[in-house]
Amino acid sequence: MVSYSSIAILAAKKAGLLLRKKLGQKRKVTYKGAINLVTEMDLVSEKVIVSTLRRYYPNHSILAEEKEARQEISPFRWIIDPLDGTTNYAHSFPIFCVSIALEKGKEVILGVVYDPMRDELFLAEKGKGAHLNGKKIHVSSTPKLSQTLLATGFPYDLRESLVNNFDHFQNFALRVHAVRRCGSAALDLCYVAAGRFDGFWEMKLGPWDLAAGSLMVREAGGKVTNFSGENLGLDGQHVLASNGKIHREMIDLLKLGRI
Repeated sequence: MVSYSSIAILAAKKAGLLLRKKLGQKRKVTYKGAINLVTEMDLVSEKVIVSTLRRYYPNHSILAEEKEARQEISPFRWIIDPLDGTTNYAHSFPIFCVSIALEKGKEVILGVVYDPMRDELFLAEKGKGAHLNGKKIHVSSTPKLSQTLLATGFPYDLRESLVNNFDHFQNFALRVHAVRRCGSAALDLCYVAAGRFDGFWEMKLGPWDLAAGSLMVREAGGKVTNFSGENLGLDGQHVLASNGKIHREMIDLLKLGRI
C-alpha cells in the first residue's frame, strides 16, 4: 500500500516544481484584502495538489486556502497551502513553499513542506521525528533569548488593526541577535525545526499556514503553543514556536505588547 507521506511528497513536488518553472513570468494578481494577494499560480498549484490527493484518497476531506473545501465522512482531512509566500512569488522574490498536512481525528499526523527553489523537502510524521531531504533534524540548543535569531510575520489587516505585531517586533528586536521576516510562515516553522531559527511568533494565521509546520517543530523536539503557553491546535490567532529552551522568555516578552 502506498503511504500517505509518499503521496503528499508527490503532490508537493509536482506543484512546487511547477511554481518554480513559472516564477518571474507575468502574473495575474487579485486581492482578498488590501495587501492579501492571490495569483493564478495559487489556484493552479492547489488544483495540482487536490487532483493528486483525490486520485489516491477520493473519500478524504480537504481544506485548502484558496478555493477547495470538501467535507467527507472520513477521519482524514488534508490541509493545504498551495503557495505559502504569495506576495513574495508575485514579486519574483524566491522564498515560498508548498505545505500539505494530513489530519486524522482532529490530530495532525503528517506534514510535508517543499521549497522548490532550494529543493528542500521537510517531512514530519507523528511519533517518527522530522526530516529534511531524508536526514533527521532537531531544533537548536540556544539557551537564552539574548542569543537568538527569531522569525515573525505581520497580519494582512495591519493597516486597519492595532493588533498588528509591531509592538512585539520592537520588543524582540531590541533583545535578540536579530529578527527576520521572510514571508512564509510554513518555512519559518520548518527553519525552527531545523535549528536555523531559534523561535517564531505570528498572529492571525490560517490552519493551512501552520498545520504541517507546527508538527515539524514538535517532532524536531521543539514547542508550539499560543502566546500564553497553552496548547495550540490549528487556531492561528497567536502562534509561538521555539526550541523549548527560550519559550518562557518569549512568553514573558509577548506579555509586554498589546494582545
